[in-house]
Amino acid sequence: MTKRVFCLLAVLISLPAFADDLADAVSKDYDEHLAGLFDYFHRNPELSTIEHETARRMAMELSLAGFDVTEGVGGTGVVAMLENGDGPLVMMRADMDGLPVEEKSGLENASRAKQIDPITGNEVFVMHACGHDVHITSLVGTARHMAAHKDEWTGTLMLVVQPAEERVIGARAMREDKIWERFGTPDYALAFHVSAGDPAGKITVEEGDAYAGADTVDIIVHGVGAHGASPHAGKDPVLIGSQIVVALQTLVSRELPPRAPGVVTVGSFHSGTKHNIISDRAHLQLTVRNTNEETRKILLEGIERIAVNIGRAAGLPEDKLPEVIVSNESVPPTVNDTELARRLRNAWSTAMGEDALVESPPEGMGAEDFPFFTANPDIRSVYWSIGGTPQADLDAEAAGGPPVASHHSPLFKVAPEPSVTKGVESTVVALKTLMQE
Repeated sequence: MTKRVFCLLAVLISLPAFADDLADAVSKDYDEHLAGLFDYFHRNPELSTIEHETARRMAMELSLAGFDVTEGVGGTGVVAMLENGDGPLVMMRADMDGLPVEEKSGLENASRAKQIDPITGNEVFVMHACGHDVHITSLVGTARHMAAHKDEWTGTLMLVVQPAEERVIGARAMREDKIWERFGTPDYALAFHVSAGDPAGKITVEEGDAYAGADTVDIIVHGVGAHGASPHAGKDPVLIGSQIVVALQTLVSRELPPRAPGVVTVGSFHSGTKHNIISDRAHLQLTVRNTNEETRKILLEGIERIAVNIGRAAGLPEDKLPEVIVSNESVPPTVNDTELARRLRNAWSTAMGEDALVESPPEGMGAEDFPFFTANPDIRSVYWSIGGTPQADLDAEAAGGPPVASHHSPLFKVAPEPSVTKGVESTVVALKTLMQE
């Protein structure tokens, strides 16, 4: 038996007792500090790229925990480092931005915050409608525990507070700001997301695809304006756009292999100003999801082909054919390292009990920008989920009541205590598993 196996066995044997102590310590820290911190973050969310106060508070919290903190990485990003002898460099990331959503959860600490949206220039309500307040609060709890228990691990811990995940530009911005060159390239990269629809505090981890790849696509349909009573005198972009919307549905149903998942959703369709005017322009906004580059290629090429040729079929001249614009706000799929995911699953099961984990295969095709941290160079990584939904809400849904609100909904809510504490516990177990090699 190799030395590594002996070490691993020793870690696993010691985990149950360690876990009891860990749960008690995290629970105490939640009561004394993390609960209030979560409340602060929930009441004071900030939009992507302008998370200034959140970043300042996170920098202060991580510095007080004993980390060497650098602000302003990739905009508002924060990097906190703690060296503790020889061993691997392990990164744990938490995203911090909120969304332009007015919170209608009915919670006592519901956000009433407003900001000027840097995209539109309009004042909007802001809400942590995707649970990033859980992520950053748990990161602080992790930092405090790891710093207080340096005798239980060895190596270098890198905590990353990432901006602008909701616009999928924050991770890329931190890479462009040379995060690896400045702080070191991690041997492992970790992150988690609070999950709507799973019981609060329960862990889910996939051994492959954790999140889909995503592209943001705009289609500009040019037409010829006319009076609504004389459609023959124009080229109606609403009709042309509608034909495009319907035809796009054939990409998934008839061009992808039946076992190859993909999504093409037209989330926005804008045209015209008045009932009796045929406009000269329509704007379609799409989200396109995939699990691999081959599927992505089929979908994007298909969108271009359908849009352009429906324009031709409508009699548009070549200089007025629909334009298809693929945004740079695109992300590849988030794919877990299979062996590493199994290893962490075993560690969580051993340390936190088998009932700490649930099987909850993803049904949607949500996307993340975490892969920008894990590619070029390739870094072994695991991205897991922590359930956030109050059990009472799940029970009510099961009894025929209202459905559990999804991420990005104004009704979205989490049960903070098990979400935050299990976020800390699962992260600490993962870190100590990797940092006792």
